[in-house]
Amino acid sequence: MIQLHGLSKTYPRPDGGEVRALDGLSLDIERGDFVAVVGASGSGKSTLLNILGLLDVPTDGRYVLNGADASQLSTREMARLRNRKIGFVFQAFHLLPRTTALENVELPLLYSDGDLPDGAGEAALAKVGLADRVSHTPAELSGGQQQRVAIARALVNNPDLILADEPTGNLDAQSAHEVMSLLHTLSTEGRTIILVTHDAALAAQCRRIVRLSAGRLEAVQ
Repeated sequence: MIQLHGLSKTYPRPDGGEVRALDGLSLDIERGDFVAVVGASGSGKSTLLNILGLLDVPTDGRYVLNGADASQLSTREMARLRNRKIGFVFQAFHLLPRTTALENVELPLLYSDGDLPDGAGEAALAKVGLADRVSHTPAELSGGQQQRVAIARALVNNPDLILADEPTGNLDAQSAHEVMSLLHTLSTEGRTIILVTHDAALAAQCRRIVRLSAGRLEAVQ
């Protein structure tokens, strides 16, 4: 599903030099895989996630998603592909505070040009076990429930790829377990999940671990 060929990303520095966030990274990820990306701060995890999510583009190399070379896509084409094929889950949930769970989940549908059935938001909330919380605002939900709403939002467009950035970082142990169980279920259904984490125990629950160091691929387990 994902092919990375010699992926590099550099950023200019004020002194005229450059920061190399990714350095010649090559990696293949199969459909339905559940991959943890680990490494110290500054190792390139966030940069990699941004490129995988079509929020940034590499300086060099190629990123091929479902056969489409992202380097050949226009900004509009990347936005369309991102909306239709990629779901995002963040550590901080990023829910709108004055809107209901259902309204939060349905936000991506405002930008969708796909033909999704009526009730897609309700179906996504039911899938994460929150069918009885559609009218609740984030303040009326626990941290674990808020993250499940965020996962439902990531699922509402039926994406092939889910990118999760420290999805359990703000959760207690029980809520973290529930979120990981949900991600495992989604993986067994055929969705590809890439999870960035600093938690070694969390990474060990994934099928594969990709370790980055100074922007380079250090190991794949």
